[in-house]
Amino acid sequence: MKYITKLLFAGILVSLAATIQAQTPASRKLQMAEFAITNLYVDQVDEDKLVEGAIINMLTQLDPHSVYSDAEEVKKMNEPLVGNFEGIGVQFNMIEDTLFVIQPVSNGPSEKVGILAGDRIVAVNDTAIAGVKMSTEEIMSRLRGPKDSKVNLSIVRRGVVDPIVFTVKRDKIPIYSLDASYIIQPKTGYIRVNRFGATTAEEFKKSLSDLQKKGMKDLILDLQGNGGGYLNAAIDMANEFLGPKELIVYTEGRNSQRSEFFAKGNGAFRKGRVVVLVDEYSASASEIVSGAIQDWDRGVIVGRRTFGKGLVQRPIDLPDGSMIRLTVARYYTPAGRSIQKPYNSGLTAGSPRAGAGASGAVNIDEYNHDLINRYNRGEMISADSIHFPDSLICKTKQLGRTVYGGGGIMPDNFVPIDTTLYTDYHRQLAAKGVILKTTMRYVEKNREKLLREYKQFERYNANFEVGEDLLGSLLQIAGDEKIEFNEEQYTRALKLVKPQLKALIARDLWDMTEYFQVINTTNESVVRALEILNSEEYGQILK
Repeated sequence: MKYITKLLFAGILVSLAATIQAQTPASRKLQMAEFAITNLYVDQVDEDKLVEGAIINMLTQLDPHSVYSDAEEVKKMNEPLVGNFEGIGVQFNMIEDTLFVIQPVSNGPSEKVGILAGDRIVAVNDTAIAGVKMSTEEIMSRLRGPKDSKVNLSIVRRGVVDPIVFTVKRDKIPIYSLDASYIIQPKTGYIRVNRFGATTAEEFKKSLSDLQKKGMKDLILDLQGNGGGYLNAAIDMANEFLGPKELIVYTEGRNSQRSEFFAKGNGAFRKGRVVVLVDEYSASASEIVSGAIQDWDRGVIVGRRTFGKGLVQRPIDLPDGSMIRLTVARYYTPAGRSIQKPYNSGLTAGSPRAGAGASGAVNIDEYNHDLINRYNRGEMISADSIHFPDSLICKTKQLGRTVYGGGGIMPDNFVPIDTTLYTDYHRQLAAKGVILKTTMRYVEKNREKLLREYKQFERYNANFEVGEDLLGSLLQIAGDEKIEFNEEQYTRALKLVKPQLKALIARDLWDMTEYFQVINTTNESVVRALEILNSEEYGQILK
């Protein structure tokens, strides 16, 4: 028997060796190991899981952005960028295990059957989703489904005794890239972009056109918190500001030849003043746009140093619908700055080899804690805490101003985080959803009255004030959530809490543009941008 087993084992190895003899020694070694484990290991093994684990472990040795995604993750990852998904079409919040409809999507399937803002969805196809501790992801999976499929929704509506049942035919629901677009002061427009997706360029061009018709001469482009997306969307946006044949970005890698992307010079906003807002969460495509505008001296960058994600991933589709996103090159700004921050042990943003990956182990933990480390170094509070060596100096293309490489885009005008307003009490209010619950309850109770009194947002914005009744409700809900009252911290937090309450009510009554019109009054970077545009600072920076 032993002899037969040896012959079988030998035959298996000979067969395997014959099929992979043309491969490299390392790949032959890997394939033989996997084949041997799958066919000869003493117990049954899950081959798919084994291979997935090997792929994931290999990728962790490379860089923080080379990743493996299974088929379901690929689908979820693509939805926000593709620009649509299939579902019932509502904006909602989960409050106390209940789905509250903030707004039905305009002309979407829910609005067509009569679902209203303020409705509570308590059951989907006879399955209760309210008060059952069901995860948001599970609820979403029940609401979404193929186009033209039908779903029965049980709705509880204020003033109606019994639940109402609606049959909704699912449809394609758009996902918008722009959060807000409005005239923030005479002749100055404001556009906030939350991601770079398939529809971003089209949305952005339309917003530019609409604002120009309203008299816009200057623009505040808000990319705070924008984690990036499609390269083409970033190139199309940068094209709106730059002249013909001006370099927007280039990519280069060990086995990837230099690829350059230029502006066509047919953009709609090549002459007006531009202020771009960025922060530590602005990444990838956001850094391409802000880096190009800065390097060509086309506008002023305001805020804090950006994230520093400048690695190019090539998607490699696998047979089962899963995907590897493999880093093949790096992004460089027109002045030659590498956007990528360091990811090797011992490197910092001030290192000449920052992000080069030439040597040193990949330190994922250190990379993931970079923003915390920036805060601990004082970088979020003072620009003087950021140090770049002379080896990282670059010059802008038109005016020869000094800019630095080594990770992220350093703004022309630094705006620190105001830590004086953020207290433990406010953090608990936000973490336990107290501010959100307060506004949801208030709007549910007063929606009709508010819309009668404030038929237009402009009237609401000018006249509505957060009164003691609303603050009393907030304190009551905070008490219910076992948040210990601290008068000193509460008083300090009011400067944040009041605008947040007013902005959330505006969002529930209107939309995100109205939300940002309220909340931007407390955004230090927005306030700073207006100061720069309303003084001689803009010209002083770009000289």
